[in-house]
Amino acid sequence: MEKLISLKNIHKGYQLGSTFIPVIKGIDMEIGRGEFVALMGPSGSGKTTLMNVLGCLDTPEQGAYFLDGKDVSRMEEDELAEVRNEHIGFVFQSFNLIPDLSILENVSLPSFYAGSEDIAKAQEILEKIGLGDRLHHYPSELSGGQRQRVAIARALINDPEIILADEPTGNLDSQSGQDVMQIFKQLNEEGKTIILVTHDTFTSSFAARHINLKDGILVKE
Repeated sequence: MEKLISLKNIHKGYQLGSTFIPVIKGIDMEIGRGEFVALMGPSGSGKTTLMNVLGCLDTPEQGAYFLDGKDVSRMEEDELAEVRNEHIGFVFQSFNLIPDLSILENVSLPSFYAGSEDIAKAQEILEKIGLGDRLHHYPSELSGGQRQRVAIARALINDPEIILADEPTGNLDSQSGQDVMQIFKQLNEEGKTIILVTHDTFTSSFAARHINLKDGILVKE
C-alpha cells in the first residue's frame, strides 16, 4: 500500500500558565493511502491532539509530519490552510453546522472559501447520502443523524483525499450511529482514507486498523 502519512518522533503539548503540559510524546506512525484507521484511547490519551496534528490544525513542537511526501510540520499557517482545504475533510462530534444557513448552503460553504462555490455538487452529495428532500431545511429542523450526514457531505465538497472524524457518533443514537458509520465505510470503499477518533468499540469495528494511545504514546495496534 502506498504511504500517505508519515509521522516521525512527533511531540505536542500546551502551555498552561508557566507550566508546559506534554500531550503526545514521540509518536512514530504511518498510514497508507485508502486505509480506514481508528485512533483509540481513554480521555487524556492524546488522540484528539494527534488528530489536530494530522489535520494540520496544529503543528508539533518536535518531529516531522509528511503528508503525501511534503513536510507539513514546517509550513506556515497560510500553507497549512491550503493543505486542509485541498486534502482534508473534517467531521466533528458536535456537527459544527451554521444554524442560519440551509443544509445546502452549509455543505457548499467550503467550496465558496476555496474560490469556486459549487451548489450543484453540494446538492449531488446530499442526494447521494439520502438528504435530497431536505436541501432547504435548516439544521434545527433535522435529527442528529441527519445533521451528521450534512457534516459528512460538507467534508466531501472539495473532494478531499482524507476524512478526519472526531467521535462522529458520540451524539447519536445507536441506529443513527450505525447509519453514519455505513457512510464512512462506503467512502472508504470508494478510495477515501478515513481516520476516525473514537473510544467506542462498535464505532471502531468499522475500521480495518486500530491504533491505541495511552498517556500520549502509541501502545499497540
